[in-house]
Amino acid sequence: MIPVTKPFLPPIEEYQKLLEGIWERNWLNGPQVVQLEGQLKEYLNVENLLYVSSGTIALQLAIKALGLRGEIITTPFSYVATTSSIVWEGCQPVFVDIDPDTLNLNPKLIEAAITEKTSAIIATHVFGNPCDIEAIQEIATKYGLKVIYDGAHAFGSKLKEKSVFNYGDISITSFHATKLFHTVEGGALFTKDPELALRIKYLRNFGHDGEGKFNGLGINGKNSELHAAMGLVNFRYITSLLEKRKEVYQLYESELKELGIFLPKVGTNCTTNYAYAPIVFNSTEQMLITKQSLEKNDIYPRRYFYPGLNNLEYVKEQSVTISDDISHRVICLPTYFTLKTDEQKKICNIISDSMKYKEICFSLSFENRKL
Repeated sequence: MIPVTKPFLPPIEEYQKLLEGIWERNWLNGPQVVQLEGQLKEYLNVENLLYVSSGTIALQLAIKALGLRGEIITTPFSYVATTSSIVWEGCQPVFVDIDPDTLNLNPKLIEAAITEKTSAIIATHVFGNPCDIEAIQEIATKYGLKVIYDGAHAFGSKLKEKSVFNYGDISITSFHATKLFHTVEGGALFTKDPELALRIKYLRNFGHDGEGKFNGLGINGKNSELHAAMGLVNFRYITSLLEKRKEVYQLYESELKELGIFLPKVGTNCTTNYAYAPIVFNSTEQMLITKQSLEKNDIYPRRYFYPGLNNLEYVKEQSVTISDDISHRVICLPTYFTLKTDEQKKICNIISDSMKYKEICFSLSFENRKL
């Protein structure tokens, strides 16, 4: 079986070595969390990094830390956590349609959605492809709005050679097992504002401010030594992980370029991390035929993201025609560290054959109509 992804697992003896230290210290929230934060902060060249229990918690903490209320402009083309976190924190998502080339939130449509109730913009770096950060910030500055970037997919992605986590009032990421870099479960927040970083530190740890003292409301958003240990070992392989994802993506790109399949474009001065391999077909029918053909061969792509978040039952119905259209035609192909070249070529051959089959069926149908 070839799944859409497999978590990277380092040599078990390397992980066990760090576990031995945890057992010796008998301390499950301690030095390895601090060490992981430090290593990631240096690698990403960010000013403040706060390791938490998940990317979803990171989003919720970001909304809480900024004191957001009312309406938040966001994208309908993202994972459900982007919208559910907004609703969970008592705010209303206002969906703005996506750019048909990058699949990210379209800055040209944001201003028309701003009202007196708008407090922020939450934009996703979809599939690790950086948003038009400069255009979004220009609008936010003009209207006095906060900006949060959902960078769940974006570890290693850059704008002008800087990590995308350097932008916005707060950026967040996920370290879930399916991500390019993972700690089994986890996430992080990034901000340039030291006071905001301190606020988040209190928020993620019940508001604790010393023994018997509390600095405002907080929740349990901490992460453990066991998760940090996995992150520390995986971090040793980050260069190889990024290189492998790029190789996988570029092979798909090369093999499929003549089939009329669309791959999202990367913005100017941006570098993607190739975390996912999304392809957009010309029709829903073609996508479904291809998906079925792959599954018959024990290969399992994913309809990601489908359906669009504007279709969730707990949000107000809103029209976003491009997102709705793309979500019906896109799938993500398998991509992971141990994916073999011959497996990829098999996937591409099946896609090619399924598209030829569709063309033959169309031609026969056309000839029958002429008769």
